[in-house]
Amino acid sequence: MKKLYGSKTALLGLLLVLNTGLLFAHDIIGRVTNARTGELIAGATVFIPSLQIGTSTNELGAFKIKDLDGEQFDLTISYLGFVTQNVQANTSVPLEIRLEPTVLNLSEFVVNNQRDLSKTMTLINKIDLELRPTRSSQDVLRMIPGLFTAQHAGGGKAEQIYLRGFDIDHGTDIRVTVDGMPVNMVSHAHGQGYADLHFLIPELIDNVDFNKGPYYTQQGDFTTAGYANFNTRNALSRSSIKLETGRFDTYRAVGLIDLLGKNADSRQNAYFGSDLTFTNGPFESPQNFNRINLMGKYHGLIGTDQVLTVSLSTFSSRWEASGQIPDRAVRSGLISRFGAIDDNEGGNTSRTNANIQLLKTLENGDLLRNQFFYVKNKFQLFSNFTFFLEDPVNGDEIRQFEDRDIFGYNLSYTAERKLGGMSLRSEAGLNIRYDKTKGTELSRTLKRNTLLSYLALGDIDELNAALYVDEVLKVSERFTINAGLRFDQFSFGYVNLLDSLYDHPVVSANTVSPKLNFYYNVNPSVQIYLKSGIGFHSNDARVVIPQNGVEILPKAYGVDFGAFVKPFPNLFLNVAGWFLDLDQEFVYVGDAAVVEPSGKTRRYGLDLSARYQATNWLFVDLDMNYTRPRSREGVEGENFIPLAPTFTSIGGLTTKFAKGLNGSIRYRHVSDRPANENNTVTALGYTLIDGGLTYTARKAEFGLSFENLLNVDWNEAQFDTESRLFNEPESVSELHYTPGTPFFAKLSATFFF
Repeated sequence: MKKLYGSKTALLGLLLVLNTGLLFAHDIIGRVTNARTGELIAGATVFIPSLQIGTSTNELGAFKIKDLDGEQFDLTISYLGFVTQNVQANTSVPLEIRLEPTVLNLSEFVVNNQRDLSKTMTLINKIDLELRPTRSSQDVLRMIPGLFTAQHAGGGKAEQIYLRGFDIDHGTDIRVTVDGMPVNMVSHAHGQGYADLHFLIPELIDNVDFNKGPYYTQQGDFTTAGYANFNTRNALSRSSIKLETGRFDTYRAVGLIDLLGKNADSRQNAYFGSDLTFTNGPFESPQNFNRINLMGKYHGLIGTDQVLTVSLSTFSSRWEASGQIPDRAVRSGLISRFGAIDDNEGGNTSRTNANIQLLKTLENGDLLRNQFFYVKNKFQLFSNFTFFLEDPVNGDEIRQFEDRDIFGYNLSYTAERKLGGMSLRSEAGLNIRYDKTKGTELSRTLKRNTLLSYLALGDIDELNAALYVDEVLKVSERFTINAGLRFDQFSFGYVNLLDSLYDHPVVSANTVSPKLNFYYNVNPSVQIYLKSGIGFHSNDARVVIPQNGVEILPKAYGVDFGAFVKPFPNLFLNVAGWFLDLDQEFVYVGDAAVVEPSGKTRRYGLDLSARYQATNWLFVDLDMNYTRPRSREGVEGENFIPLAPTFTSIGGLTTKFAKGLNGSIRYRHVSDRPANENNTVTALGYTLIDGGLTYTARKAEFGLSFENLLNVDWNEAQFDTESRLFNEPESVSELHYTPGTPFFAKLSATFFF
């Protein structure tokens, strides 16, 4: 009895102590906004120097530092590209912090973002956006360190993507979204995961949330090499009109209009953007490439606890293309580097998007996110990869066509709680996406106008529903654990319109993807991390149905070990070693409308990124990426992965002033790489030098940009392909390529109002 009584007394004493601590605990709450536009700032760092603790703002620009012992504290609020503020906070009064934009200062970069440690790479991208602004839609994807692109069918088609030892084709192994809407097209007429970002106006990109590897619970299908979510601006600081002209009959006009006027206190923003582009390109057969982009967006704070974002956009493009050319045709003098075997290639595409997002902070501080989206996409492409191999009379031109509707809904609930001396952030989410296509087609055609035969024709239904839970446990100020679990369910349907008997088979499959990541802050300037997880990529419905759902969601197993380091206030480094195994690699065969399995693969490598501010106005950036990609099923020496990059690097010097003359000189390098499994054919690497000058005044900005400054002969897209020319007795297997752009100069003038 005495022991029992003593235990009860001890328990009551403990509870009394805890309650007393809670009784005198205080919270600091507030919101951070852009002083110029009133825009809510997510990801701003809020730090208490005396306690060496802090947090960052959420999507509503809000922050809370809980359970403080005291009532008054000095705070430091910082965000890249804004003037740091030091304020005195009282726990009894909510703070309203308005940050003034300024010239980029790397000393404000915080290594250990306290709220979401996975967003450090997003801050790196913010640096890059300031240092190397995008000049074209082709530049958009290249914002991701280590990612290279190639175009091989005119400027209107999605680029070929290369990342972490992957020839990703057009998106099979990287998940791409814009404002949370999917860009990858499942079961697409031109390749599984086809990701066309040309509907995005480059000047409207605010940041890119990206990470490499399959370690992030919120990311689903195609997240093997990594993911990239492009976020558009929520507000314009001022309206502008931009005019560009360059070599090869290149013209572009961009209009960005602030629809609500300059009222920084309203926290209501709306704008309209337009982009008109035309070019003939460097080819002997004019590309006649033309594109129009239109976008309108509203973003506003409703009351004090809700943010509504509504956007509408549409895009349309038409072009001609010279396609890939065989090396032998150039060597023999049959055509020049910029000539064509078949210049009837090209196509047209369009995309319309509607996107509604509502963020709400509940009374207890939890965050509820709802998103509804709709996408209408049309695609038509004419290609000829083999010339007269299959049909020596009419040629091998093919037509790929689809008409697609996408309906989607995303829901997430985020809560932050205290667990003793630890803090826990929990997120639970639901993702639903439904794709429906009509008349997805692969056919043989003659000069675009004559249908010779259908190779494939059908309607596709595909549903992906997912549930996930993600937990971030902050064990201490130094140590954080992130664990997550994701469940994806797929349903594939395909109606073969070439079959005389109607049949609508449906196949289902599911997969579970666990994630486990560790972060350790050695000190305020060094953070090390270990990431691990399982991801997956789905197969094409036209392949899934015949396989009856077998091996259609192959897994990817990955590990990253790396560090973020600031050895000096103006120097930032990221280094990571990584490993990735795939259960099955997919290769799209365009002239057969199938995705072929190419077996198990293994990749490992090393990534290095550096950002350095030498002076207040001089910046240096460098990215280097080494990869060893191999098949796990081939014998040594015959297990190379065709076209997978092994070493890439980009970097440059940039001067940056608020006003006046600025400039940059940059390089991009890709080493030679195998073009086939036994490395007997080599895809040639290249090193290119680009540059630019701008003069910025109060009401205008004038620019001159250069690409391939040294006018190097380089091959953009390269493939080891079997083909036959007209009247050629036998087919030849050799390197086919699309020549890269020669020296290109462009003038621009931007007027602000």
